[in-house]
Amino acid sequence: MKRPFLLRLPFRLLPLIAVLALLSCRAAVRRNIGSESPTASVDQVFSNATLLRLASEDLSEAVVRRDVDGLMEGKFPVSARDASLFRRHHMDGVWRRENRRVSMGIQIRFQSFQHNKFFPELRRSLRGWWRTRRFQPEIMAELVELVKLPLDRHHGRTDSARRFPSCAVVGNSGILLKNDHGELIDGHDLVIRLNNARIHGYQRNVGSKTDLSFVNSNILHLCARRPGCFCHPYGENVPMIMYICQAAHFLDYAVCNSSYKAPLLITDIRFDMLCSRIAKYYSLKRFVEVAGKPLKDWAKFHDEKLFHYSSGMQAVMLAVGICDQVRVFGFGKSPEAKHHYHTNQKVELDLHDYPAEYAFYQDLIDRPEVIPFLKDSGIRVPPVVFYH
Repeated sequence: MKRPFLLRLPFRLLPLIAVLALLSCRAAVRRNIGSESPTASVDQVFSNATLLRLASEDLSEAVVRRDVDGLMEGKFPVSARDASLFRRHHMDGVWRRENRRVSMGIQIRFQSFQHNKFFPELRRSLRGWWRTRRFQPEIMAELVELVKLPLDRHHGRTDSARRFPSCAVVGNSGILLKNDHGELIDGHDLVIRLNNARIHGYQRNVGSKTDLSFVNSNILHLCARRPGCFCHPYGENVPMIMYICQAAHFLDYAVCNSSYKAPLLITDIRFDMLCSRIAKYYSLKRFVEVAGKPLKDWAKFHDEKLFHYSSGMQAVMLAVGICDQVRVFGFGKSPEAKHHYHTNQKVELDLHDYPAEYAFYQDLIDRPEVIPFLKDSGIRVPPVVFYH
């Protein structure tokens, strides 16, 4: 019978082995002492509570608060490129540029601002949006009232507190071109499309029906440059809902909302905060468990002030709140498919963590009861199916 390996070692190596073992134990003790730190590394013991706490941190809040305060006073911190929009909306000559820089670009101020017809609407909507800023997962239960009821009223339907029976969320991935899902998509009670994606010429793959256009406010900002503030590729009667990327985009909302025939809605900031926490939680969790990297290095790969959920992720969350059945099309990617089916874009935006969002979707399908923050919302999560 063979003797154990350790016994076959030369006796003179045993002290060296003992020293190495002692050093290893001391290092382990140091790691355990620092395991409470929010920058605990992958070989440290980290808990789900640590991930939840880090996901709740929002480093962009101070910047947004400063912008909101400035907007309420009539000051617009925008990039030099965006200044051209304000000059186009010169509002009978009341705009002027100040030759001073602020941290986010050029500051623009109104002359006789209180007399401008758009300022009351801007202040009203901005104040209402910011006033409700608090973390409240129960916002999911209010989405029917906040989103579905305005759509019902727009279409002359009797107001109902019931959800839509079935909803299709249509993403923009190039994988849509691999299948003919058009008729299946159009058969849903509510069809949600993202960021004004083109459908003409792709109806066989993506359908032709649109009941709600979901965009980020950058899309409306670009539309506001057009004559008449036109932003309706699906028709002027199709309602639009958007989340706010920059507080300054409330100017675009104030300008465009006055001329739109269909409702132009803004997502509740409590809903934005919920989506933000879920996206960041899954990004942190995947960074440690899948990528095998220390938590303290997460910020090296993601700018915490810019990190954000994608439009698609929030659109899916919206459907979860207002629909009895959710089917999702055109999410995901493959080496053979374009990033967007209707563009030649090659690269994903680095302010999103798409693999982390895919992990969230998998939990949404298989075990929604474990999704942090969402499980505290008190809603029944409907069946969710993804089609590729």
